[in-house]
Amino acid sequence: MKVVFSKINKSLHNLKTHIWEKDILNKYTNGEPLLNSELYSAEQMEQHGKTLAGLHILGPKSKPDQHLLSRLAENETILIKVHDIVYEAVKNEMLITPAAEWLLDNFYLIEEHIRTGKRHFPKRYSKELPKLLDGKSDGLPRVYDIAKEIISHGEGHVDPINLRRFVTSYQSITPLKLGELWAIPIMLRLAIIENLRRVAVRIAAGRADRDLANSWVDRMTETADKDPKNLILLVADMVRSEPPMTTPFVSEFVRRLQGRGPALAFPLTWIAQQLSESNQTIAQLIQFGSQEQAADQVSISNSIGSLRLISALDWREFVESMSQVEHVLLDDPSKAYHLMDFSTRDHYRHVVERIGKYCNYSEIEVAHKAIELAKNSAGINGVDDRKSHVGFYLIDKGLPQLEALVNVKLPLPSVFRKIANRVPLFLYLGSIALLTFGLSLCLLVKAQSNGIGSWHIWVLGLLLVFCCSYLSMALVNWLVTLFADPSPLPRLDYAKGIPPEFRTMVVVPTMITSPHNIDNLLEALEVRYLANQNKNLHFGLLTDFKDAAQETLEEDNLLVQLAVNGIIALNEKYPGDDKDTFFLFHRPRRWNPTDKIWMGYERKRGKLSDLNSLFRGGPKNLFTHIIGNTEVLNKIKYVITLDTDTQLPRDSARQFVGAMSHPLNKPKYDTKKQRVTEGYSILQPRVAVSLPGTNRSRYAKLFGNEPGIDPYTRAISDVYQDLFGEGSFIGKGIYDVDSFE
Repeated sequence: MKVVFSKINKSLHNLKTHIWEKDILNKYTNGEPLLNSELYSAEQMEQHGKTLAGLHILGPKSKPDQHLLSRLAENETILIKVHDIVYEAVKNEMLITPAAEWLLDNFYLIEEHIRTGKRHFPKRYSKELPKLLDGKSDGLPRVYDIAKEIISHGEGHVDPINLRRFVTSYQSITPLKLGELWAIPIMLRLAIIENLRRVAVRIAAGRADRDLANSWVDRMTETADKDPKNLILLVADMVRSEPPMTTPFVSEFVRRLQGRGPALAFPLTWIAQQLSESNQTIAQLIQFGSQEQAADQVSISNSIGSLRLISALDWREFVESMSQVEHVLLDDPSKAYHLMDFSTRDHYRHVVERIGKYCNYSEIEVAHKAIELAKNSAGINGVDDRKSHVGFYLIDKGLPQLEALVNVKLPLPSVFRKIANRVPLFLYLGSIALLTFGLSLCLLVKAQSNGIGSWHIWVLGLLLVFCCSYLSMALVNWLVTLFADPSPLPRLDYAKGIPPEFRTMVVVPTMITSPHNIDNLLEALEVRYLANQNKNLHFGLLTDFKDAAQETLEEDNLLVQLAVNGIIALNEKYPGDDKDTFFLFHRPRRWNPTDKIWMGYERKRGKLSDLNSLFRGGPKNLFTHIIGNTEVLNKIKYVITLDTDTQLPRDSARQFVGAMSHPLNKPKYDTKKQRVTEGYSILQPRVAVSLPGTNRSRYAKLFGNEPGIDPYTRAISDVYQDLFGEGSFIGKGIYDVDSFE
């Protein structure tokens, strides 16, 4: 037993070095009680939100206050040490309180949320959050005080309904910034962990008092058995040490000595006499201790439950529903904003947030200015014009107009980036040239100082330019990945289905070469369909025969028939509305006088060109076989082309269409320039393969298929407008049927 006490006392000593200076255990426990205030109902929380908003006074912008991060680190240290104390007690079969059991059983969850808090609350985030001027939370973020109020008036429990009503009522008096709304789950975590720390300190204090009581009891029982006459001296020693008359000490002391005989009744009498001087009895103190343990258990159980709830809540939906900027942007005159997916709406809101940081207008006022610009354009050009969409003034060419309207004063790095975006090619090539000639010049000066001259220096200079150019390109490309941010394309949300006006065909340009090859093509087409089922999404094989020395071969009819039967079978298996889900478009061979061979005309480019002509009402004789319900072909708006070995991940087709049909991405053809000047006619997504253990750049992480990230949210990156040039069609992508001629 002495060994057990020594281990626990050592842990308690380590804990005290972090949070105690003198008698800090009692000081801390009494000075920082649990985050418990009067329990409020939903109506009371709503009223309290308005009251709190009126009391909060913001201080001036200052340097970031890292108090919360340092406090979180201190809380982590204390919680770990208290956990070790409780674990050691359980390991040695000692009694622990219910609150200690909760801490021990759910410590893995607490550690997980501490890590999450550190990861989601970087130093720069604290600087951006408005801070309070006075009160107990002076210098701390306003949203942290809001989180503490929510925790304290719910006894550690976070109720989603109360949370919404509280935040809504608070914003009816004082609107919160977008960054503050996103910080609510982080601050709730920090407040709950703070509350758990305070419970843990009470647990440690109780453990220390119980161990002290056990230490005195062991010495007294040993003395009573071996040398009873010296028992009174030991009691005198205990009296001189002034033991704490706390509930844990008294209850453990009484539990161990009660009923142990007349000799050990004297210490109990002294305990009772000490308590009577403060008008207390042993029974009252034990009863109070039971109530305190119950309160600690409720507080820690509610806190653990709240941590689980925080992980389960959809905070994206919460922030959107609470954001007043969101409510303003929903008034988009083009009616496209509410149809966009979450990532695009969030991108718009963050642009509003960024502009609000560098001007004298609030985020809500900036959003109103953007909506006003869009409405003015809608009144002049109509609601279908791209300038009538609020996004034109947030992420497109209208952004400078909005920034000028609100008098934005961007920091120097943003100004430089803005200038660089205007002349990207000049900056890129200029940097390579400058770096190349700079390195070459340095080496030439060194060579000349070593005695190389005459014509040799010119030859060396030419060689150095070639050598240094490779190094310069590598350095500039690396710097670009550090400083250039990708711009994700905006996208509409078609999670509930692609609209009929954007009916899309997924086609696989390929060749049929053998029965086994046809079986593989049909199976792959079926897999793509199963991952992207949609009423207005169709799938087809766009096929040619392999090249041959003559127009027809013996096996041609057999191969075509196998393909025809396979498509018919798929339509029977997945009938759709009118058996119009699967199609086959097959072309005959044509004579190529240049290569002197029979082949599919222009191969992949020719197939797609003929298919597009068919969709636009052209002749059907370009194909020998068209299988499927041809009535829907003239309704096709977009075509997604895939290589034979390219898969179509789950729900990616609707995301392609959502990007292509966004108002800012719709192509605008300039008849004078004879090309698309705004929007896109062709999109080619890049989907990177994610392999564990590989070194990946910042761009690869943003655009790649990262675990936990929607790959197509950021995958539509490379845009090709080689629509009217001589380049061939892309092998994987989506194009607008009406924009191609």
